[in-house]
Amino acid sequence: MTDPAALRPALPSPLTEAADERFARHGVRLLLKRDDLIHPALPGNKWRKLAPNLTAAAGRPVLTFGGAYSNHLRAVAAAGRLLGFSTTGVVRGDELAGRPLNPSLARCAADGMRLLFVDRATYRAKDDPAVLAELLGQAPEGSTVVPEGGSNALAARGCAELGRELRGRADVVAVACGTGGTLAGLAAGLGPGQRALGVPVLRGGFLGGEVRALQRAAFGGPAGVWSLDERFHHGGYGRTTPALHAFADDFAARHGLPVERLYVAKMLYGLTVLADEGAFPAGSTVAAVVTGSPGPGDPGGPRDPGAEPPDQAAPPASR
Repeated sequence: MTDPAALRPALPSPLTEAADERFARHGVRLLLKRDDLIHPALPGNKWRKLAPNLTAAAGRPVLTFGGAYSNHLRAVAAAGRLLGFSTTGVVRGDELAGRPLNPSLARCAADGMRLLFVDRATYRAKDDPAVLAELLGQAPEGSTVVPEGGSNALAARGCAELGRELRGRADVVAVACGTGGTLAGLAAGLGPGQRALGVPVLRGGFLGGEVRALQRAAFGGPAGVWSLDERFHHGGYGRTTPALHAFADDFAARHGLPVERLYVAKMLYGLTVLADEGAFPAGSTVAAVVTGSPGPGDPGGPRDPGAEPPDQAAPPASR
C-alpha cells in the first residue's frame, strides 16, 4: 500500500462557525476550517502537502528535514509506518544526538524514522548538492528528497484544493505560515473576490519571496490574492509568550478546540487583533484554517521548557 489515498482522508474538511463576540461586535463572522480532522496521523496541511509528494515518491524511501519539534517530521514518519516505506529525518542540531529524545522526536523514532542529527551550519547548507549527496549517502539507496516543511511545487498544487473547498465561503481565509507552501496553494485555489492572509510564525521577513517562488514553480507565476502580516510571531519560531498561552486557553474554553501553540494560536491571536483594528469590514466572513492539533508533549500547554529554540535565520521544517 503506497497510495496515500488508501489512508482514507476525511475530505473536504469541515467548516464550522465559531460564535465569538470579539468578531461579532465588529460585524464579522468567524469560521474554522478544520483541516486538523483530515487524518489523525497526517492532519491539516501535512496531508495536503505530503500526499502529492508521497504519490510522486511511489513507495521509495524518503529523506526529509526538520527541527527538534517538527510537525513535518512526525507526519512523514507516520506516513512511512502506515504506507510501508522507510524514512530518514535530518534534524537540525547535532547537540541533540546526546540527549534523550523529546516527545516529538521519540514519536518519529517509534514510527521507524532514522534520525540524523547535523550541526546548524550543515543544516543551513542542506540544499548544496555536495551536502545533500553526503546526507543521501547515509540514507537507504534510492531515497527521494522531500524538502523542509514539505513545501515545493507539488505541495502548493496540493494546497490549492484547500482554496477550492473554500470558494464562496469566506471573504478572507487566514493560515499560519512556516515555509509558505500552504499559503501559496491556498491563494491559488480561492475564487474571485477572496483573499488569503498568511500569519508567519517566525521573524525574518523572507516569507513573501518564498511564496512568490513557490507560485512560480507550481503555477507559472502569481496566483490569487494574498498578503502577510508579520506582527504575530511572538518572538519567532518555537517561541511563545504568556499572553499567547492565555489567549489559547481562553479560545479553547470558548470553542472546545485544543489550540496548537506554535502555529494555530498565533494565527487566531492575530485575527482577533486585526478584527479590533477594523481590518475586516462589517458584514465580512473570515475563515481560519486550523492546520494542526497539539502534538506529543504539548497537549495545548507550553512546549518543553528545557528545549533550545530553533534558529531564526531559516524557515522551520513544520508547516
